[in-house]
Amino acid sequence: MSPTDSTLLRPRTLGRATVNVVVAISVLYTLLPVLWLVLASTKSRDALFSSSILSFSDFSLLQNLKDLFAMDGGLYSRWYGNSLLYAVVGAAIGALISVACGYAFDKYHFRHKEKLFGLVLAAVMVPQTVLALPLYLIASAAGIVNTFWSVFIPVLFNPFGVYLGRIFAQGYVPNEVLEAARVDGASELATYFKVALRMLGPGLVTVFLFQLTTIWNNFFLPMVMLSNQDLYPVSLGLFQWNSQATVSPEYYPVVIMGSLLAVLPLVLAFVFLQRFWRSGLTAGAVK
Repeated sequence: MSPTDSTLLRPRTLGRATVNVVVAISVLYTLLPVLWLVLASTKSRDALFSSSILSFSDFSLLQNLKDLFAMDGGLYSRWYGNSLLYAVVGAAIGALISVACGYAFDKYHFRHKEKLFGLVLAAVMVPQTVLALPLYLIASAAGIVNTFWSVFIPVLFNPFGVYLGRIFAQGYVPNEVLEAARVDGASELATYFKVALRMLGPGLVTVFLFQLTTIWNNFFLPMVMLSNQDLYPVSLGLFQWNSQATVSPEYYPVVIMGSLLAVLPLVLAFVFLQRFWRSGLTAGAVK
């Protein structure tokens, strides 16, 4: 090997080593809090306030689970069910609405289409916390504050999902296929539900996952809208328990255990739907 070749390989080797170090640090930064959460969920209250979290003694996982579902009359189960209802049903309906709107923006021609789509893109940049107070005023005028609908209805509409729906329609649904369906006598609704929606499956799953994550982690809107504990999602309920833990330390183990269980639905959703999610993220790449 000539000296020139060795000097060329050395920067490449250093570059790869640098990339590997950065990736390793990023992985540690991401996984260490999860590891701490898993280990802390197996410890009793006394072990949490000591330095023995990393040890394998004082294993209290089952007791913490029992205390979690018994705390405050089993309120955590109600919160968990609320979160599943808000997130799963809301994400499914929201994904259908977003993909349908994106399909309409891509395949149909109507007045001021691009201007309206520009408003959708502008709405993507508006933080959700800014919308909480206007949504509260609207819900108050409609008389649905402190009800299930005050949290459920706003999460059904996602501008970013509409944007993704249009991208997926461009990448997955050829205009020629739609024209062939129309020539065969299919109505516009039949063309969409029987032809286009099947092609939009990966995109629908992708939008669903984004919606599911957003709704499951939604905190500020339920905090503004709800005062009835029976309607709380998991995020708001754990926040309330964590606030009480400063006065009643027995809440600390159940908050940690509840936080660990709160992560599981998102992990399971990404594990079982990742095949569709990956193909959805590459929509239109081949084209």
